[in-house]
Amino acid sequence: MADQRILMGVIGRPHGVRGLVHVHSYTADPADLPEYGPFRDDRGRTFTLAWASEGVARVTEHVEGREVKLADRTAAQALVNVRLYVDRSRLPPPEDEDEFYLADLIGLRAVSPEGRELGRVDTVHDYGAGASLEIGRLIVPFTRACVPVVDLDAGTVTVVPPAEIDVPDNAARDGEAAE
Repeated sequence: MADQRILMGVIGRPHGVRGLVHVHSYTADPADLPEYGPFRDDRGRTFTLAWASEGVARVTEHVEGREVKLADRTAAQALVNVRLYVDRSRLPPPEDEDEFYLADLIGLRAVSPEGRELGRVDTVHDYGAGASLEIGRLIVPFTRACVPVVDLDAGTVTVVPPAEIDVPDNAARDGEAAE
C-alpha cells in the first residue's frame, strides 16, 4: 500500500479574477488540507495550497523547481476538477481499530452475512451525502446497517443490501414482461 495514492481534495470553480479557486477537501478537518501537501494530480503535476478564506485557496504549481502561482481567472479555470493526491505512506495510520481510509475498501471481497460472494468493491463514491460502495452492479450506502463488518485483515466487507434493491437478476424484468 505504500505507493497507493489517496485523494485529498478537488479543485473547483474559480473565485474572482486573481487566480483563487474553490477547493473541496476530503480531510477530516478541511482546514488541515494544505498541511498534507505537496499534492500530485493525475498528470504528475505538483501543487501546494494556501487558504485565502473558507473553501477558497491560492494554488501554486511547482514546475522544474520554480513556484508558479495561479495569476488569473483563466489559469484558475484550467484547473477545475483537478484531483489532488498524496501517497498513502505520507498519511498517519488510522487511530482506532474500527477506523480506515475509504481507499482501503477498494478491492475487498464483498460477502453476505451468510458468506455468499457478492463481488469485489470496485469503487467508493462520496458525493458529500455519505459514502457508497460499488460492487459490480450493486451500489450500497456505506452505513453500519448495510456494511456491518469491515475486516481488512481478512480482505472482506459484509454487505446487507437494503430490501428495496435486493432484486434477483432478470426477476423484475421477467415479471413485468409476463403481465
